[in-house]
Amino acid sequence: MTDSNARPGKIIAVHLSYASRAEQRGRRPAHPSYFFKVASSVAAPGGIVERPAGTELLAFEGEIALVIGAPARHVSIEDAWSHVASITAANDLGLYDLRANDKGSNVRSKGGDGYTPLGPDLIDARSVDPTDIRVRTWVNGELRQDDNSSGLIFPLAQFVADLSQHFTLDTGDIILTGTPAGSSVIVPGDVVEVEVDAPSAPGAPSSGRLVTTVTQGDAPFDETLGSMPSVDDTQRTEAWGSAEAAGLSTGDAPDASSLAEPVEASKTHPGLSPELRAKLEKAPTAGLSSQLRKRGLHSCFIDGVASNLPGVKIVGTARTLRFIPAREDLFTSHGGGYNAQKRLFDAVDQGEIIVIEARGDATTGTLGDILALRATARGAAGVVTDGGVRDFDEVARIGLPVFSRGAHPSVLGRKHVPWELDVTIGCGGAAVQPGDIIVGDGDGVIVIPPSIVSEVVDAALAQEDEDAWIAVQVQAGHPVDGLFPMNAQWRTTYEASRGTEGDRA
Repeated sequence: MTDSNARPGKIIAVHLSYASRAEQRGRRPAHPSYFFKVASSVAAPGGIVERPAGTELLAFEGEIALVIGAPARHVSIEDAWSHVASITAANDLGLYDLRANDKGSNVRSKGGDGYTPLGPDLIDARSVDPTDIRVRTWVNGELRQDDNSSGLIFPLAQFVADLSQHFTLDTGDIILTGTPAGSSVIVPGDVVEVEVDAPSAPGAPSSGRLVTTVTQGDAPFDETLGSMPSVDDTQRTEAWGSAEAAGLSTGDAPDASSLAEPVEASKTHPGLSPELRAKLEKAPTAGLSSQLRKRGLHSCFIDGVASNLPGVKIVGTARTLRFIPAREDLFTSHGGGYNAQKRLFDAVDQGEIIVIEARGDATTGTLGDILALRATARGAAGVVTDGGVRDFDEVARIGLPVFSRGAHPSVLGRKHVPWELDVTIGCGGAAVQPGDIIVGDGDGVIVIPPSIVSEVVDAALAQEDEDAWIAVQVQAGHPVDGLFPMNAQWRTTYEASRGTEGDRA
């Protein structure tokens, strides 16, 4: 398999597959996506890989490689693993200097000679549990990657079944199943070792160490033939794994068009139709809350927050952001650069509401004027946070509706680490999921599950109509006893009045 005379017919690689890598990158795919690597990129263990002249961002990626044993075409996920003969270690090397040029195809950035070392030994796929395979990578003897197939977003068998929908996987074909967090830049002189094993399986089978040494190439690219290598802070951040590792003090927002992996929307909710949004604009949170209680939902109120803009109302679908308590090492890894907070404010769409879990801690800011400007430019309907707001007056002047626990001048890092986005969170005592319906007014903010929002708002508006009629009767001098709530007599009167008005209409 690692002999250049026995190269695989096809090498298919998965773009983004591990939860740890997705968290690091700040984007989680809804489905697997793939690219091809050329057969001439295969290299044997113990070989070398050249970093081309004039480049700086050669990166390693330790991976589990699947070797197809029996041809697979239109196989089910249940049957897919039986078509895998062996697993082994792979190093899916990539040159980020050429990444933006090829977008998601990775033809040049991952197709170089020697960019797919494989081996050294094969593990019988039948001897291991596909959900419990370990992959580790060392650079110069230092452990850089340590993850397990249980940390995959998609199971290994799914890659086989999915690809077999589109073309035949032939005997000897290779599937590179993606890399976990920890991939980073290597330089000439570095020695990279990758090992795949199954320590829980009988005999603890292992691929052995796949060793590759980086050398410096001296052949420059010819600018008259094609696009030249180029790097920016986006590619440096992606290649090194973080802005800090790349030596950047702050991270500029990556341009999604320059990323190698296709970026799929992390939200799958359909949003609000104009008709439904208009109804929610009319319905007060008090009435909506009552209807939720009637349906057994008693914990949908975000407690302790108030608006920075008197009289404002917000309606939208939730985009969520979770902060964890401040810890210096975690802020170093997650707080600087293009962190989860910045990514969400760059990604929020028209009519969406950013909801922030700050654990009810109002003793520091959770956003300020710059992020408020960004959210406004993106068309966000508002922000809800159970923490504080920095630059409070300026945020109000910008006009972004923010429901919070009040003003505080401190920066985020005093109490929080921005950890993850578009996940289920707790804000002000309420569970909030991406896509939940958020409505806020002078009475506060409520959360409505999307599956019942239509019936809840229709019932709330009907109740509003009834309450308005009751108010007219009270103003006319009738006592509230028997009227609020209505007894049978008043109910007959009310329904008759509605019928009369309907006839007149």
